[in-house]
Amino acid sequence: MLKNISRRFAMRAVSALAVLSLATACGTASTEPTKQADSDKKPVVLTSFSILEDMASNVGGEYVEVHSIVPRGYEIHEFEPTPEQANAVAKADLILSNGLGLEHWLEKLTQRSKAPTVVVSEGVEPMPIEGDANHPNPHAWMSPDASMVYVDNIKTQFVKLDPKHKDEYEKNAEEYKKKISSVKEGLMAKLGSLPEKHRALVSCEGAFSYLTRDAKMTEYYIWPVNSDAEATPQQIKNAIENVKKDQVPAVFCESTVTDKPMQKVADATGARFGGVLYVDSLTPEGGEAPTFLDLLKHDAETIANGLTNNQ
Repeated sequence: MLKNISRRFAMRAVSALAVLSLATACGTASTEPTKQADSDKKPVVLTSFSILEDMASNVGGEYVEVHSIVPRGYEIHEFEPTPEQANAVAKADLILSNGLGLEHWLEKLTQRSKAPTVVVSEGVEPMPIEGDANHPNPHAWMSPDASMVYVDNIKTQFVKLDPKHKDEYEKNAEEYKKKISSVKEGLMAKLGSLPEKHRALVSCEGAFSYLTRDAKMTEYYIWPVNSDAEATPQQIKNAIENVKKDQVPAVFCESTVTDKPMQKVADATGARFGGVLYVDSLTPEGGEAPTFLDLLKHDAETIANGLTNNQ
């Protein structure tokens, strides 16, 4: 309990720092720019979370100023915006969101903003959350193919926002998609080489549906979507039964949640804890997943190494 309280306190502290960063980025100073400064000013783009920030930065390059509303390392599903963040969002020129039910808090946050809020997953064929056909799984970016749809949508919005740099945005988007494609080849080669009996991914959250679909793997998890609630005994029991049934050699957990429930699964089944995976957030520079491409590489290597005991 104390650990959970400390974790939430730490996250709120990180959020407070992010507010200061956003406020500075969006220009809270009262100085009055000249007309020349206005014409040269970069458009300010806010993204709902850090993975979209990285994608947008790659497409926008030097012509766009991009910031994430949710700080790196912070849980996005249960994010609680502050009034200060609403003030910062009000000064943005464009807001990019994932959609698919991921950012329940975003509509309230953007009420004061005149900037358009664009869903960058538009055009991706959504997968339902298991057992709930009425709600899509929001983690479509974990499919490299789907992430390229994100990139195209971001490019389209940047061209609308800043048409004078149309050629640069189109060039940046194509080069970035080539990098994603290259990472996809390595990712699928690693996951595709797993023995048939090891082709099951067990994680804390059901965040890997798009990736496991592409890699033709079975997906199991403790809870379908992250929340502040503790894992229930029944959820842990179900995970234990699935690991035993398929003799899954290793289990994993995401970086933004506690791994205690999964450690219980490992203890009860004899499976190894294969490591930490990144899904909803990038790490700071110097971490294991400071970019989206690094995230995909890290997860593929961790999953493959964990399931084959190559650690």
